[in-house]
Amino acid sequence: MPGIAAPERDEVAATALPTRRIGIRFDATVPVFALLTLFLAALVLLPLFWLAYYSLTDRSGALTFANYSRLLTDPTFFSPALTTFAISGCVALLSCVVAAPLAWLVARTDMPWRGTIRALVMASFVTPSFLGAVAWEILAAPNSGMLNQWYRALFDLEPYDALLDIYTVEGVIFVIGCYSFPYVFVLLANALDALPADLEDASSILGGRRWTTLRRITLPMVLPAFLAGGLIAFMQTMTLFGAPAILVFPAGFHVLTTKIWSLFQYPANPNLAAAASMPLLLLTILILRAQRWTLALAFGILAFPVLLPYGALLKTALVRTASDPLTIDSLTLHNLRFVFFEFSATQLALRNTVVLGLLSATLGTALALVIGYVTGRRLVSGYRVLDFLATAPVAIPGIVLGVGLFLSYSRPPLVLYGTLWILLMAFLTIELPAGYQQIQAAFRGIHPEMEEAGRILGATRLQTLRQITAPLLRTSVISTWCFIFIGVIRELSATIMLTTAPTKLVSVIIYDLNESGDDREDEARRPPRAVIDGLLGDQRLCLEADATASIEVAIVAREVAG
Repeated sequence: MPGIAAPERDEVAATALPTRRIGIRFDATVPVFALLTLFLAALVLLPLFWLAYYSLTDRSGALTFANYSRLLTDPTFFSPALTTFAISGCVALLSCVVAAPLAWLVARTDMPWRGTIRALVMASFVTPSFLGAVAWEILAAPNSGMLNQWYRALFDLEPYDALLDIYTVEGVIFVIGCYSFPYVFVLLANALDALPADLEDASSILGGRRWTTLRRITLPMVLPAFLAGGLIAFMQTMTLFGAPAILVFPAGFHVLTTKIWSLFQYPANPNLAAAASMPLLLLTILILRAQRWTLALAFGILAFPVLLPYGALLKTALVRTASDPLTIDSLTLHNLRFVFFEFSATQLALRNTVVLGLLSATLGTALALVIGYVTGRRLVSGYRVLDFLATAPVAIPGIVLGVGLFLSYSRPPLVLYGTLWILLMAFLTIELPAGYQQIQAAFRGIHPEMEEAGRILGATRLQTLRQITAPLLRTSVISTWCFIFIGVIRELSATIMLTTAPTKLVSVIIYDLNESGDDREDEARRPPRAVIDGLLGDQRLCLEADATASIEVAIVAREVAG
């Protein structure tokens, strides 16, 4: 400034600068980290501790290896294990065979209605596999199945001649495969979408044939995603309870999950059930480490997991009995009226399902947001502990978690069995990895400079998360909420172990009614469930743009690719 000496200019500049009051600010990062670590440890590690404890003790509490000895020597356990591995391997192979050409048609051709094909595949994903199993019972049961009835009527056959029998090992493989191939499809289609077409174009320019280009360029690039999808399908099948339970009991054999469930029937044997759960848990952990005609073909494939089952459910809900033909005279709304206005168990189950879905989605999303912030920004030195605890539940099969929670909270000092709280804990544990992975991936797309600016201006880390970061993650937060809600309303494996009469959910009511043979109310209940799943599935598609389908997709893809 002309005419002012240098010391005076410094004085003027100093007085012009805004002064900032210096004081001690309380940073809640470390306390929040400690609370999250303790909460996740109780959520994940406590059930596993009691699972291990019960597997190594007898009814009197004495230390013993008799439970494991019986597992190795009793042939009633060997056969379910062998059947489980055989079914899981066949489902993984079937999923790869179905998903690979479908993903290629959607991602690498100009086939019309590609978006519709993707939406139908995602409809197969959001459809609970046990619901699909019930639908295929209606379609392909040997005596009463609709397809078998049409077959006998068409060829004038005897009453017990059957074209299809869903109560076989092949039937179980087919039904589970219908709802496992989306895992392979999503990984493979996304990998093909991300693969630059320039590489294939260069191969064609240099004289490479289509098969040569596919074998030497495309396939090596997408092989990690393809293998990851197969591993996911294998693991999902191995840990699945709902669909096998509906189909294997009439067939007269067991898989591992149904065998574990049977050990909790009268007379219950929780020690042996805990021991039987441990190999399934360990094996899951090891696996994780370790044009028009084409359009007609695509719709033909998707008819099996989506179109035929939903058509059968809708038809059965609108007639008096499952075997009645669908005509103008046989149409009735009696079943819907009975379900929504007369059957009190359904109303209670719907209320419980919605309440738990809303609570689990809201709390799970909030928990995933805070954990993702702490680990994504590496705010504390022990952030890897939180990352491990948040992703560890992906290695715990649902029925194994159900056994662990039952053993943990069916005794003092904290008795939660028989309440909705134990189901809320189960759903948070099961769905947390999915929410955490989606939120963490979103954090990687936001540069920390804006958060640092908020910190410089005096905001705490939690204020920065609430006022700056969370609004930028709005789309990911909403999609995570929808994903968790869908997961809750389609979950059966852990739910079947933890519900009592006052805490039953829609999935358990459907399973119970199917087992009791009451198809009339059972079918009437399914369309609203399907509508909820479908609407939220569409919302999820819009928000995520066909990105990751589940936590297993993210983790296994990362492991295989790495």
